[in-house]
Amino acid sequence: MCGIVGVIGRGPVNQLLYDSLLLLQHRGQDAAGIATSSGNTFNMFKAHGLVRDVFRTRNMRALPGTTGVGQVRYPTAGSSASEEEAQPFYVNAPFGIMFAHNGNLTNWRELRESLYRVDRRHINTNSDSEVLLNVLAHELQSAANGVSLDDDAMFRAVAAVHKRVRGAYAVVAQISGYGLLAFRDPHGIRPLCIGRQETDEGVEWMVASESVALEGSGFSFVRDVEPGEAVFIDLDGRLVSRQCADNPQLVPCIFEYVYFARPDSLMDGVSVYSARLRMGEYLADKLARNMRLGDIDVVMPIPDSSRPAAMQLAARLNLDYREGLIKNRYVGRTFIMPGQAVRRKSVRQKLNTIGEEFKGKNVLLVDDSIVRGTTSREIVEMARAAGANKVYFASAAPPVRYPNVYGIDMPTQHELIATGRSDAEIAQAIGADALVYQDLEDMQQAVRDINPALSRFEASCFDGQYITGDITAEYLARLSQSREGSSGDEERSGGLQFNMGYAANDQ
Repeated sequence: MCGIVGVIGRGPVNQLLYDSLLLLQHRGQDAAGIATSSGNTFNMFKAHGLVRDVFRTRNMRALPGTTGVGQVRYPTAGSSASEEEAQPFYVNAPFGIMFAHNGNLTNWRELRESLYRVDRRHINTNSDSEVLLNVLAHELQSAANGVSLDDDAMFRAVAAVHKRVRGAYAVVAQISGYGLLAFRDPHGIRPLCIGRQETDEGVEWMVASESVALEGSGFSFVRDVEPGEAVFIDLDGRLVSRQCADNPQLVPCIFEYVYFARPDSLMDGVSVYSARLRMGEYLADKLARNMRLGDIDVVMPIPDSSRPAAMQLAARLNLDYREGLIKNRYVGRTFIMPGQAVRRKSVRQKLNTIGEEFKGKNVLLVDDSIVRGTTSREIVEMARAAGANKVYFASAAPPVRYPNVYGIDMPTQHELIATGRSDAEIAQAIGADALVYQDLEDMQQAVRDINPALSRFEASCFDGQYITGDITAEYLARLSQSREGSSGDEERSGGLQFNMGYAANDQ
């Protein structure tokens, strides 16, 4: 999962891109990068770490220009920890493109071979994002007939990308001398939205993963990019768009609403906060059917993303709500951290108990989901150590039983605590006295209640149904081997700074 942003501005955009990435930091804490354009030069800096740690004053000064793209990243299975796989990526031909991608391609290996053998393009990393960039570059060259780009050529190129590429992808690409191209896969699995701001110098545009990046930067939310749609904004601020997929259908990732997105974001017509409140109501109804409410003294969220669901659950069941777990906000999300030992250690660093809220009470802990069970097990132990009499557990999402191949780092079934276990066995594994999971249909209906037009969701990690239709047992086995062969412990350097001319004679 990553966060991406692209800007067409009227003045320097380096600070604007930086601020936007701060607002998208929850989508990736592994690496951050910014690329800007000034004159006939691309300027880029990217490195491992949080946005605030990656960019220093000297780096920002080396990022002049009125257009640019940026990304915050966490790596998916099998990817390297080297700086070269941080984004944005760059190609010099045919036009000079700076590129940032959120998602995961399911046929990237086949595409890489095709790029080598047919398109004659060289790939420097094992990143599917670099493959996607080179597919786009090749199709732009073909559509332009090697001369120049117009709107039709760009949209033909994106249409060709859709025909070749499988998986999830939301993209922002800065094309030298032309402007910003953004597009979304035909299923709209990963989010992408457009914002606009009027200035004295003219209109500015921003395209970003979440609306919070727009609004927090002073832009007004305009709309979501539709599945399969391409949007082009030229250097003068003219915006044009076109549907480039043959049979687009909006099938957004349900996990965005459960966990990844910020609650103050609006995605595909759905307030993430409102969706989580509704999930709490449906979970409350199931809890009432499966437990004696008189056995519960207090409801507590596991901060932060489960808070709306826990609050609404407590209100609906007329139970006391308390904040018994305090979060250290400077420790990253545990289920996207590399290595089980690191995750277990980080839980204790991330959360601390308020003992008086637990002592002698029967506590219902509410979390947004249970993935590997590491966090849940550690928190149950912490609750008991703080004096809880009994510890019950409720998940606002159903059991996670299947790998996700569309950009969420949950690639192997044996890492998932729900694989091969009943609810009672999972409760025993995490040390809870009882466990209640949300039903899949209720979770989907919670989102659909807010936007009834959403008829389907990408929910493969819950139901094992992969909407791209190309996921086989062999694919999942190869993905598992890739993950297990990736240590993620490569030495990390101090970042990569580039200034790249894209004039025809600059090689």
